[in-house]
Amino acid sequence: MSASHDCFAHDHALLALSDAIALLQTRLGPVCQTEDLSVSEALGRVVAVDVVAQVTVPPHDNSAMDGYAYRAADIQPGQATVPVARRIAAGDPPGAPLDAGTAIRIFTGAPMPPDGDTVAMQEDCQTSVGPNGETLVTLPTHQKTGANRRLAGEDVAAGTVVLPAGRRLRGPDLAMAASVGHRTLTVYRPLKVALFSTGNELKAPGEALEPGQIYDSNRFGVAGCLQMLGCAVTDLGSLPDNAERITAALELAARDHQLVVTSGGVSMGDEDHVKKAIERIGTLHFWRLAVKPGRPLALGSLGDTVFLGLPGNPVAALVSLMLIGRAVIHRLQGRTATPMRRYRLPSAFAFSKKAGRQEFIRCWLEDDASGQVSVQRFASQGSGVLSSMVKADGLVDVTIDTTEVRPGDLVDFLPFAEALW
Repeated sequence: MSASHDCFAHDHALLALSDAIALLQTRLGPVCQTEDLSVSEALGRVVAVDVVAQVTVPPHDNSAMDGYAYRAADIQPGQATVPVARRIAAGDPPGAPLDAGTAIRIFTGAPMPPDGDTVAMQEDCQTSVGPNGETLVTLPTHQKTGANRRLAGEDVAAGTVVLPAGRRLRGPDLAMAASVGHRTLTVYRPLKVALFSTGNELKAPGEALEPGQIYDSNRFGVAGCLQMLGCAVTDLGSLPDNAERITAALELAARDHQLVVTSGGVSMGDEDHVKKAIERIGTLHFWRLAVKPGRPLALGSLGDTVFLGLPGNPVAALVSLMLIGRAVIHRLQGRTATPMRRYRLPSAFAFSKKAGRQEFIRCWLEDDASGQVSVQRFASQGSGVLSSMVKADGLVDVTIDTTEVRPGDLVDFLPFAEALW
């Protein structure tokens, strides 16, 4: 079971975001089963066991350039023209040791000949024909011993962990796995997430709107973010504010999903049926976070299935998913904790708030006349201003104790590009 029924219980006081995430790290764990996939199929998956190098990379000393390999001790000032004994291309065996006072034509990636320790780039060399028709090469005399030579094992030694368990695989990771001899990798299966939104006012995009109705945007935005985080999403649609239908949907979703995500219905109003349903059929632990936007937010369990209830306002739903849902998903996926990266950048705006609440404001990056990057905020920070999420580059974290940001102050900028991986 991924979360005990009381693992998030608290006294309902406002909880700091950092405390909430720390609690997640200690109380949630991987729920996804593993499978073996070919390296070519593993992009975006989470490694379940350490990937260990089966070979040394590179396996032998090799040339970093097209040119001529030689033994540096054989080259003396004024005696830099030597015969070319043979050639070695990538994939050829290194052959016999170098004869004293000779060079070998060599190509990038080709193994260095025994006793060869230096490579001169071909553009720094001149070739000529000797008196007996042999090929001669004039080598530069200013090179250091070992120039343009890659040493065996200078990248990876056999037995080294090259990809630790808990890492989500990117393109370069697949290249590394292949380079050390792995055809398949043991990875976690995608986290199975059920998603639905609630509200009598919601209509599917394209349908005619009656007075008081709006199009359901949360479900599409949240589903897209979940997929970017590597989840397999089952879209259960939009449900009206009906206690029986919401309860049935939660029970059905919990049967064959590891996480159920909803938007709306988790506040304290008469029509907040998601909250009431979870209390009846599962366990609900409200996180009254000292965060804006992002309240109300609910975390609970339906048997062995984790429940995450996002706010109904579209900005609050997306920001909450990035700040809290991301941490929940990473733990359930078996990922190593990867806090959102922060960049200290100068503010180009003024902002004030009360102490006691951490605020995340939507901002974009701009360059001034000198090319210096600063952060500018959107004037409207309402939880329903979805256009600001489209135009923004990320969030600025205004800490609990901060009451004022002035132009020029350094602020913590969290880019969206790194929040959804």
